[in-house]
Amino acid sequence: MELKITKTTAPKAKPVDENNLPFGKTFTDHMLIIDYTEGIGWHDGRIVPYGPIEMDPATTTLHYGQAVFEGLKAYRCPDGKIRMFRPDRNMARLNVSNDRLCIPAIDEEEFTKAIMELVNVERDWVPSAPNTSLYIRPFIFATDVFLGVHPSHTYKFMVILSPVGPYYAEGLNPVKIYVEDEYVRAVRGGMGFAKAAGNYAVSLKGQVVAGEKGYSQVLWLDGIERKYIEEVGAMNIFFKINGEVVTPALNGSILPGITRDSVINVLKSKNIPVSEKRISIDEILEAYNNGTLEEVFGTGTAAVISPVGELCHKGVKMVINNGEIGTVSQMLYDTITGIQSGVIEDTFNWTRIVE
Repeated sequence: MELKITKTTAPKAKPVDENNLPFGKTFTDHMLIIDYTEGIGWHDGRIVPYGPIEMDPATTTLHYGQAVFEGLKAYRCPDGKIRMFRPDRNMARLNVSNDRLCIPAIDEEEFTKAIMELVNVERDWVPSAPNTSLYIRPFIFATDVFLGVHPSHTYKFMVILSPVGPYYAEGLNPVKIYVEDEYVRAVRGGMGFAKAAGNYAVSLKGQVVAGEKGYSQVLWLDGIERKYIEEVGAMNIFFKINGEVVTPALNGSILPGITRDSVINVLKSKNIPVSEKRISIDEILEAYNNGTLEEVFGTGTAAVISPVGELCHKGVKMVINNGEIGTVSQMLYDTITGIQSGVIEDTFNWTRIVE
């Protein structure tokens, strides 16, 4: 796809203190836009100055929520190169989300190249301080102007970029997570496996309740029996029990995280036992009570690895590993961030250099 590039005539001042980059609040000078029209396909790819987009009040996505997104990162490495981490997997997952919400498929490789071109245009925005990166947010939304429940005939694919520091204020320090037992996030047959905007809207109530109780995130249980563990609001979840690392199996209501997949591959490469299976909150409580619950950690693009220092379920507070990061969590963080930053050899062939 040929991209038309229009450079800004009023570049923004870049952040001075790279050690103090709030997540998702500062945006770069340019954005990527590609339009879709039924009968034509995806067309008119362009990189333009970052700015507002005009929308009719009857734009369908505002009323019926036909919108999906992705999240990935680019890293400035010690060798001077900029690397992106597994962008092919993000584009593949975006197409899974597209299919579920009746959004036309994208050409995964062509759209990856378009994103890399945007990052290349904005390469001076990629921070170099430790634990920083350029967050990349692709998203697609319906743009037909009508009131009526059926798939749109037109869409926009857009990408915006944001230099960021750690997602959680705690950084790599363990976070506290509240196990939600009243509200549910998703059920099988729904769209929990898709990275759809509505999945995050439905999670907000539980997040607010957890925040009021002093917890950083929510651990969601299944929507039928309300006892099987699914995922955290912004992460997949892993438990190290008696030497084995366990994560909930993908069942149609859990997002197939790219960092989740990376963690499983790293664990296997280190000969650390890892399994994907259905696991209940009662099993976790039992492991905690008998002393075999050794580590808990979340995985996601934003935080990479987020150790969990406390789980609270129905008033029972489980303090994990004395509230400290575990050895497996630390190894996974060091390994994956080392690959992302080019410090550790990428034997998995996960990174792509932006040129």
